[in-house]
Amino acid sequence: MKTRFLLGVIAVLTTTSVWGEYWPSWRGAGQNGTTDSSAPATLSLEDSLAWKTELPGRGCSTPIVWGKQIFLTTEIGEEDGVLAYDWKGKERWRVTIGDFRPGRGKRVGSGANSSPVTDGKTVFAYFKSGNFAALDLDGNVLWKKNLEEIYGEDKLWWDKGTSPILAGGNVVVAIMQTEGDSFLVSFDKKTGKEVWKTRREYETEPESGDAYTSPQVLDIDGVETIVSWGANHLTGHDAKNGKLLWEVDGFNPENQKYWRVIASTAISNDVAVVPYARGDALAGIDLRASGSNPNWLWKREGVGSDSATPIATDGKAIVLKDSGITRGRVTCIDLRTGETLWESTLPKSAKIFYASPILAQDRLYLAREDGTLFVADVTNKGLSNIQELALLESVIASPVAVNDKLLVRSDQHLYCFAE
Repeated sequence: MKTRFLLGVIAVLTTTSVWGEYWPSWRGAGQNGTTDSSAPATLSLEDSLAWKTELPGRGCSTPIVWGKQIFLTTEIGEEDGVLAYDWKGKERWRVTIGDFRPGRGKRVGSGANSSPVTDGKTVFAYFKSGNFAALDLDGNVLWKKNLEEIYGEDKLWWDKGTSPILAGGNVVVAIMQTEGDSFLVSFDKKTGKEVWKTRREYETEPESGDAYTSPQVLDIDGVETIVSWGANHLTGHDAKNGKLLWEVDGFNPENQKYWRVIASTAISNDVAVVPYARGDALAGIDLRASGSNPNWLWKREGVGSDSATPIATDGKAIVLKDSGITRGRVTCIDLRTGETLWESTLPKSAKIFYASPILAQDRLYLAREDGTLFVADVTNKGLSNIQELALLESVIASPVAVNDKLLVRSDQHLYCFAE
């Protein structure tokens, strides 16, 4: 069985530096938090801060990048909004989509948690309110709708976190919740018309069906497949019609309550790394075992991540323990065996991590909730040359490395660091 990421976005590019100049979705072009772009070796407000710009409202979504523009979702007044900036930090345009719904978690949440996605022609933005819109790169609204008005009320206990994805030539949103309807729904990119909708329903204990994860899109044996994690199941759906192709369970054999999932899966070399048990366990699922029946490769207890999605690349996974007594521990795991290759520890703090780490070449970037940024070199023996910078502003959004720069979104500003 062969699997590979579907990078339909990349096919339209003419640049030879695809990974460096484009970050079209939450986890980047490779959907795994990695990039071939370099980024600053040292982070400093005096020496490497290229610019920072004040944001009009709160949001926890990650910026995306297409060429000369940076796109961001946020609260603007009492409306959901989309912003576009140039590479000097100047605002190019702002658009409001409709009435916003504030985040329940004021410290760590917002009404704009979901990151936008673009195919290079259109930007798609989704909000806690249910507002979902398509805009061209000049900020013109092509279509908009409210998914809650169409499909039913949001029953998640906390703020929406899933980001829309591009699959089957359309744009797809996953809604996975315990108390309301759970489904995947696909829309025509040009018109917003529903193409297909498929139920994704599983019986769970209270809150254990709530998922704040984002799906990934892979080619598995020639079938474009949407891989989704939530409700104690990893599933694969046909991107053309939403048909369920396979499912993997066993993540909650004792049917525990309150096992909602926040961190998404990370996939590389045909293996899906699945964080579960509220960050206390990790599994490796072999996606090449069979097109209809992927298999468990391994599971680890005491290693995992609750909110921060792991990195998976080159047959390895890098996992940040984001909370608990061992928070700040970074573990590198062999994807096929689940064995630890190395472990390193970041400086201790009472604060935890919500942002997902990223890897730019051999340099790891992490952001803690109190606004402390870390950069470290990744070696075969672990992390070296660990440095930190305190922004003194809350950071929940994941950083972005693109164009040899690092973008960081705090609760107040968008920062750009460069050599």
